[in-house]
Amino acid sequence: MNFDALMLEMAVALLALLILVADLLMEPGQSRRKLGYLAIAGLTGLLLVSLGRYGMQGAFFNGLFLQDDYALFFKQTFLIGAILVCLFSLDTVDNLPHSRAEFYVLLLFAVVGMMILASANDLITLYVGIELMTFSFFILVGYVLCETKSTEAAIKYLVLASAASAVMLYGMSLLFGIAGQLSYNALAKGLTASPALIVGGVMVLSGFAFKIAAPPFHMWAPDVYEGAPIPVTALLAMGSKAAGFAAMVRIFAEVFPGTGYPWPLLLLLLSGAAMLVGNLAAIPQTNLKRMLAYSSVAQAGYLLTGMLSGGFAGVKGVLFYLMIYVFANVGAFAVLTAVSRHRNGETIGDIAGLSRKAPVLAVVMTVSLLSMAGIPPLAGFVGKFFLFSSAIDAGYLWIAVLGFVLSMVSVYYYLNVVKSMYLGAPADDRPFEIAMPVRVTAVFAMAATLAMGVYPGPLSQLAETAAKTVFK
Repeated sequence: MNFDALMLEMAVALLALLILVADLLMEPGQSRRKLGYLAIAGLTGLLLVSLGRYGMQGAFFNGLFLQDDYALFFKQTFLIGAILVCLFSLDTVDNLPHSRAEFYVLLLFAVVGMMILASANDLITLYVGIELMTFSFFILVGYVLCETKSTEAAIKYLVLASAASAVMLYGMSLLFGIAGQLSYNALAKGLTASPALIVGGVMVLSGFAFKIAAPPFHMWAPDVYEGAPIPVTALLAMGSKAAGFAAMVRIFAEVFPGTGYPWPLLLLLLSGAAMLVGNLAAIPQTNLKRMLAYSSVAQAGYLLTGMLSGGFAGVKGVLFYLMIYVFANVGAFAVLTAVSRHRNGETIGDIAGLSRKAPVLAVVMTVSLLSMAGIPPLAGFVGKFFLFSSAIDAGYLWIAVLGFVLSMVSVYYYLNVVKSMYLGAPADDRPFEIAMPVRVTAVFAMAATLAMGVYPGPLSQLAETAAKTVFK
């Protein structure tokens, strides 16, 4: 068996176990910040190692787990997201009333689950990745036991995610019943037109729709985003969504195209519903985490437009957009972390006057939000251009027009936050203290968003290289 294909997953898991052992060896009252730095250093080292692994194709255990450029691109996305989340969460974790080291351990195991999803080439492997990621998030969402919202969010996520997982698993069993095989290659050859295929395919798609927060399976997102600790919300918003798309794209590119059913029609409906519901529901929100939750629903709709073509250009657009979404998301949540720590609130009113107290954070938040809206010359504009142009080339002009119009609608609620930061009156006169890890994370995320918007070439080429793997 080719264990080299599992190198990154095994390394992240060993890093998590190392942090757990180190925690046991430390004094009970000692700060666990060093363990956070250890997690950041380990993940950064693995990210650097991964840069030299492009072009290394391989498989583990008869092709059930793939090592290819497509999976590697997503794994780098997860690593970058986890590094930045760990960095801006150092102070947040330090102030937790209990189990500080376990926070990093659970976060790393969530990343392992995401990585497995990116490489899965078999329904059982896919399900293992989903459950490892989801179980880690069950605990992370409810990590602050003394907060009612956190506990409530964890219970809601547990119940709804378990139901979605059961539906997806039953759909997988129907696909297995038709084809008699579990690997994607065998499913592509063995699936035959039947009512069971439609039911099974819809059930599997429903499970993915839950993970990416697409309507009508999105109702968990606002409550869970609001109740979870901010670093967990950030990783859930970008990591869970990216992992869902990593597995979803591979299945819809390799398994379903030859079945003869119009699966793009379902993706079309999901895309339109996500853009409409996400953008319209975000308008009246006053809590920033709930607003970003509905914004995340809309982002899922934009990404689904890239899948409609079922071709190389669309997959490239999805990969490109998911990477830039990480930086925009991290920038927004890093600022929200500083605001929440200073003013003990997460509403648009709490961010009022931020430009006078912390002008750097105000600029970071503005750049992050406008990038999500797709305003040039920020990275979000380039990403939406790739997604919508692939949909137009595939003949789905109206969904691209709808996406463009609703992107302009999103400018309204994003600018509402910007207006509060620059024109609103500060809630108090206290000096705004920004922890250095938060400042570094926020500025780095903003710089990356600006750089990839002005000069998207390197990331575009990397996404192109990864996308070609799916259509080789």
